[in-house]
Amino acid sequence: MKESGSSMDKYYSYLLNKRARDYSTEKTSTDFVSKDIAKKVRSIYSGMHEYSRTPLVSLDKLSEKVGVGNIWVKDESYRFGLNSFKSLGGIYAIYRTLEEMAGRKISISEIFSKDFKKDIGEMTFSAATDGNHGLGVAWAAMKLGQKAVIYLPKGTATQRIEAIKKTGAKAVVIDGNYDDAVEKMARDGASEGWQVISDTAWEGYQNIPKWIMQGYTVLFDEAMEEIKENGKDIPTHIILQAGVGSFSASGVGYFNSIYGKKRPTSIIVEPETASCFYESMEINDGTPHKAKGDLKTIMAGLSCGVPNPIAWDIHWDYSDVFVSCKDELSALSMRVLGNPLKGDKRVISGESGAIGLGVLMHIKNDLEIGKDSNILLISTEGDTDPKGYLDVVWGGKLESELPIYRR
Repeated sequence: MKESGSSMDKYYSYLLNKRARDYSTEKTSTDFVSKDIAKKVRSIYSGMHEYSRTPLVSLDKLSEKVGVGNIWVKDESYRFGLNSFKSLGGIYAIYRTLEEMAGRKISISEIFSKDFKKDIGEMTFSAATDGNHGLGVAWAAMKLGQKAVIYLPKGTATQRIEAIKKTGAKAVVIDGNYDDAVEKMARDGASEGWQVISDTAWEGYQNIPKWIMQGYTVLFDEAMEEIKENGKDIPTHIILQAGVGSFSASGVGYFNSIYGKKRPTSIIVEPETASCFYESMEINDGTPHKAKGDLKTIMAGLSCGVPNPIAWDIHWDYSDVFVSCKDELSALSMRVLGNPLKGDKRVISGESGAIGLGVLMHIKNDLEIGKDSNILLISTEGDTDPKGYLDVVWGGKLESELPIYRR
């Protein structure tokens, strides 16, 4: 494999992280996102009638066309009826926060009871989001009978804003990007005494981002459970989307905690306009750096310019490949998943959810991914922006002469 490179059509660039397979130096512990943690979180979620395992779709015909062993897509559009995986982290973080406030072990069904609300009194939860994380927090606040204030960047899709408002939450659209929304949410939350539920960490704010990452481990545990039920082996490769990095680091950490050196090769994907992990690895000084791009991308859930420092430590130590790619690869993925080959199941995947497939279809030769390779992809969201989805899948937005069309 080449250590770095780009496609002939310049739709992506990638870097290999040699450090990831070097165990001669001390590395960050991934115990806090281990299989045991995932089982614990799943047992807690089992107390919610909305909880069920989301589907793992095996794209057998596409695997044959692409030339790999198996392509598995974890379809998170079914999660809690909210069309995205994000609620897994936010709801668990709220649960842990309330448990600490109560000073005792509680069930998740208990926190949604009227008696529990009387015990804790009135609360306001706040979050910054491009849509999905904020909706999960707002939904949980609604179920708790509490208030929520959700900060969103300028340009957020109207449908995502309206979905948050339907829960009764207040949606505050700021004149800035996602990172600006995080900063304003943190300032306002501190001054107003709100409970901030953020998936990125800063000095003095570490526990809740870790709890959010622990919530995300559930989907990886479900995927592995179903893969084994179907008599298959572990994935050889996992392709994970990085915004602030909490989700992707949760996955890398989960697999490392189980398999160590034998873990799947991890491929971390970002939009080229918001590639803070790729650019930090390119600088290669061991510290996270802010992205240089303007964060403008159709992949709204990945439009983040500042890495979560907790996630950075895991990626620096364990993630194998970092990819910076153009929006065209996401658009391609959305169309392929939404219009599958005969015999494969359709997956409705949004801009941020679909990107892993487009990257796989083009980077496979560079990384020597072939017929013995089994790839796990996570479709992290459905059509959370219905108009944007149709613009791509029906309207042909960002259609281009990508190499896959000529095969």
